[in-house]
Formats: sequence, C-alpha cells, structure tokens
Amino acid sequence: MIGFAFAVALGTLAVGLVAALGLRRLPTVRFQLAALALLAVLLPLGAVVVSGIFMFQSGHDLTILAVAAGSATAALGAAFVVGRSIAGGLMGLVDTSAELARGDLTARAPERGPTELRLLATSFNEMAGNIEQLFDARRELVAWASHDLRTPLANMQAMLEAIEDGLAEPDDYLPALRDQVRALTTLVEDLFELVRIDSGALTLELREARLAGLVNGCLRGLEAEARARHVSLEARVDDSVTARCAPEKVERVLLNLLANALRHTPSDGSVAVFVESEVDGIRVVVEDTGEGLTAESLRRMFERFWRGDPARSARGAGLGLAIARGLVEAHGGRIWAENRPGGGARVSFTLPT
Repeated sequence: MIGFAFAVALGTLAVGLVAALGLRRLPTVRFQLAALALLAVLLPLGAVVVSGIFMFQSGHDLTILAVAAGSATAALGAAFVVGRSIAGGLMGLVDTSAELARGDLTARAPERGPTELRLLATSFNEMAGNIEQLFDARRELVAWASHDLRTPLANMQAMLEAIEDGLAEPDDYLPALRDQVRALTTLVEDLFELVRIDSGALTLELREARLAGLVNGCLRGLEAEARARHVSLEARVDDSVTARCAPEKVERVLLNLLANALRHTPSDGSVAVFVESEVDGIRVVVEDTGEGLTAESLRRMFERFWRGDPARSARGAGLGLAIARGLVEAHGGRIWAENRPGGGARVSFTLPT
C-alpha cells in the first residue's frame, strides 16, 4: 500500500514537472495561467482517480471520489476567474504601453487588481509621467532657446541695417553690438554647460579651497551693481573654513545666487552670505531682504529657462539657477530654497569638506 502511494506521488511529480516545462512555451500569459490552473487541478484529481481504480471497493469510496471531482471542478472554475483577472490587468498595461509608444504621452495604466499589479501600474505611470515631463522640457528648451537667441540677433540685424542704410554711424552702435554679442556668448556657454552637466561629461578639478576668498571675490564683482541699486552686501565667513571643490565652479554658483538675490532686493535692502560648518560638510547660505518666494518659485526656480518674472523680457535666459543646481550636485552636494522667517528669500547649498 505504501509502495503504491509512493509510486503515484512520484508519477504525479514527474508529470507535473514535464507539464510545467511545457507551459513556458505557451504564447501568452493568459494561456499560461489557464493551463497552470488546469494542471493544478487535474494532477491531484488524476492521482485520486488512479488511486480509486485500484483501491476503492465500496459505494462510499465512490462518493469520496465524486466529492473530490466536484471540488476539483469548482477549484478549476475559481482558478480560471482569478487567472482571467490577472491577465486582464496585464492587458491593461499592454494597451497603455502601446498608446504611449504611439505618442500619447498622457496615457496612464489603471491602478487596480492585486498589490503586485497595482505597484507595477504605479511604477509604469511614474515612468510615463517622467517621459512626458522630459518631452515637455525638450519642447520648452527649443522654444525658449529660440526666443532668447532670436532677440539679440534681431537687434543686431536692425542695427546693421541702420548702418548700411546710412541712418547711423558704426561707432554709434558698436557698444550695443558688443553687448548683444556678449549676451549671445553667455547664452551659448550656458547651454553647453547644461549639456555637459546632463550628459555627465562635466569634469571637476577638486582641491582644497578657502571659501572666504571665493565669497569676497564674488562680492567685489557685484559691488558696483549693488551700490547702484542702493543694496548693501555683507559676508560672514571664517577665514579657516575650507572645502574640497572646484573653486571656479563654486564661484559661478555664488555669482548666480548673489546676482539673482540682488535683482529681487529693493533699494535700501541687503544681501548676505553665510558659511557654516556642519557635520557632513559646509553649508553656504545666500539671503536677501526682498519680497520672498512664491509657492511656484520654491517648486520651479531651479528649472531651466524658468523665470519668476511674468515678462519674458526679464534679464537673463533663466539658466543660472539650473546650472547652479547642476554644479552643486556634481560636487556631491545639494541646493534648496526657502523663505526667511523675517521676510526675503534664503538659498542654501552644501559642499563636502
């Protein structure tokens, strides 16, 4: 009796393994799930039937066999229902991915079904959202770069035509032409810098640098503009504080932050730089006494080409803060903005010691 049961068990195991290998060849998940449900029911039912042929000898034994057959049939029906539900959830993802591939970037998968399918749909939708943002950013990059390149080019074209038509002397427009060329050069350099940051091709020559010298140099560079705006500049940094960084890149970050703070600080206001030592690095803070930051500014101010000014004629191409974020992150630090409790804005970034 025990030997017979052992033989039936081995036979069932062998048939199950062979059938499982065959299930992998079915073309769709729906077919695989259906076949798996059928196999999971038929194997134990077959073992019961084989055992009954050789061992059942009374009507009660046949009743047990009938009950087993009925239970197996019910289990098979339930397995088909569950399998159809799982396959339906997967087909929803397939249909959504097909829509996304055809260019519908707003397509999103339904987040329903078992936990695994919901997690898969959530991750898929996050991916689709990131792709949509990437394409939107690309369109904005082309549109805004075209605008910022077109404006100085149009100005230069108008000035050159005026000179050609004898309406103005070359010396009259030379300073203005020089300014327009400088603006174009700055924009092109900023675009190349962003490309290097995004592609990971930015190289940093790190060395120990005293931050007091960097801060004071940036303040001296903006001193004339601050005086013209009647804005005071101040710094609070210990001469002994050093950071391992690329000094010219940190200087560019500071200049971008200080220039941005200066533009948004009214007359008789102040802009200050603080350098603080922390456990895991150095924190550099730029504060101003301006109007502060709106909720949208806090969320988007480090995006490329975004300007808080409602007019597109605002100074700058809107790349300075995006470049600052890229340079800080390339150092292994982070940058963020917040409103000061007493009014005005505060932008902080960290550097490794």
